[in-house]
Amino acid sequence: MSNNTFRGIDFSRYQRWLNRAVGAEAAFMVFDKAGIPLWGQDTPQAIELGLAIAAAGTDAAGPHRHDLDAGRTALYQTLGNSNIGQLGWLAVMVDHFGKQDAPVHIDQLAETMDDLAAGISDEYRYKDDLDAMAEELGERYEELHLIYSIDQHSHGQTEQDDKMFQSLLQSTAEHLNVDIVAFVKPSRDICLYSTSLSREIPNLDLVLVEMRGDLFRFVQSSGETAILNTPDDSRRVYIFTDMPYKVIASPIRSNGRVDAMVVLLNHAHKPDFTNADRKLAEVLANQLSHLSNTYLLLQSMGEFNQQFAKSLIEAVEAKDPYTRGHSERVHFLSMEIGRAMGLPADELDDLFWGSLLHDVGKIGIPDAVLCKPGRLTQDERTFINVHPERSYEILRHIKHLERAVLGARHHQEMYDGKGYPHGLKGERIPLHGRIIAVPDTYDSITSSRAYRAGRSHEVAMREIERVSGTQLDPAIVKVFRELVAAEPEWLQRFNIRREKD
Repeated sequence: MSNNTFRGIDFSRYQRWLNRAVGAEAAFMVFDKAGIPLWGQDTPQAIELGLAIAAAGTDAAGPHRHDLDAGRTALYQTLGNSNIGQLGWLAVMVDHFGKQDAPVHIDQLAETMDDLAAGISDEYRYKDDLDAMAEELGERYEELHLIYSIDQHSHGQTEQDDKMFQSLLQSTAEHLNVDIVAFVKPSRDICLYSTSLSREIPNLDLVLVEMRGDLFRFVQSSGETAILNTPDDSRRVYIFTDMPYKVIASPIRSNGRVDAMVVLLNHAHKPDFTNADRKLAEVLANQLSHLSNTYLLLQSMGEFNQQFAKSLIEAVEAKDPYTRGHSERVHFLSMEIGRAMGLPADELDDLFWGSLLHDVGKIGIPDAVLCKPGRLTQDERTFINVHPERSYEILRHIKHLERAVLGARHHQEMYDGKGYPHGLKGERIPLHGRIIAVPDTYDSITSSRAYRAGRSHEVAMREIERVSGTQLDPAIVKVFRELVAAEPEWLQRFNIRREKD
């Protein structure tokens, strides 16, 4: 449990909910499971409520009642559920509890506290899921950024195998900020390395011998990535003995057997290698495996990127099978528009990620709302309308997506200023948001939903023309119109229905 997640919750909303439910002002506090107050500690009743929690014990299951002096009663309820465990406590103090002149009856208050506890627990879980998604996306971005760097570096290379590796390893060492990156393939007597040293390695030759010898034999035998961080690691009896370096070694397979490895090495003063570093090393090993077999990485890079993109999209869209493929189609069409507009490479890169991840915020929408076949209520519509902001909350934590996040955040703005989440108007809407909005609208019309079949291309284009200048940027609509006028092959590939002549 993270108190940071708790502190991101607006508990004042739950205080107002409680007051409306019981028809009176009631002291309201939230504690973590250790009894430390997280909200409401500035109220006069805070000390008494805290003592009541302490008297109950932090492992007691709620709800509980604790009678205080002056006719006041404290009630407290545990926060959490069987899936996420106990998160903390919800405590409420009322006057004259159970008396004839009491402002609230026990059944009413118990039911209200159950609702409050469930609401807070659900909001905690959603926020915790968002934090986890942001962390996962950060790691995945680093993997993709490494792959993209390798792809760009090796594109068009015609040098011999070893020269390409040497150049590639130097770029990787700089990108990952590690002291040594090495490619070891003993069967061909290869030990290529590049350095980005934080300080000199006086026994570099011995280190390279150790890589080619005991370290490779260990990785070849285990078939798994090895991480050595601490001097007292038991494996140092026979690997890197008396060498105070931190090492990751990942196997490279050819035809099912380990015949090479990639090694990342740092001085002892640098931070320990983490599981995220392990993943990056394994990604690098995988790509070097392809390169060592074919001399070219470009072909395998394209395949890997496509597979990774599909995996990421499926993770986002698994919640609603009726929108499967939506992100991929919107991404493809957004890139077509961006290229037709002549956007420079850096903007196309931002558009690439913004359009691909524009609906990632839907991960926080309850399935019952996202997949509802009928008309949404106003409250349910509110859930849907916050998904661009949720996308922003996830992606803004990733430094390299700072510009790309604008497209995801603002793709539901309307050109006339009547959209959401911020009601921006005209060119105040970021360009990528205006671009994504056009294919997002097109695909929402032409794809099927639980409550209707997908409509034809012609219907979608008439609707896009109708809302041009109100919902959509007319300049971008014009670019899209010119694209589809050429009858592009994706109309058939996406199986978009056509009207008969």
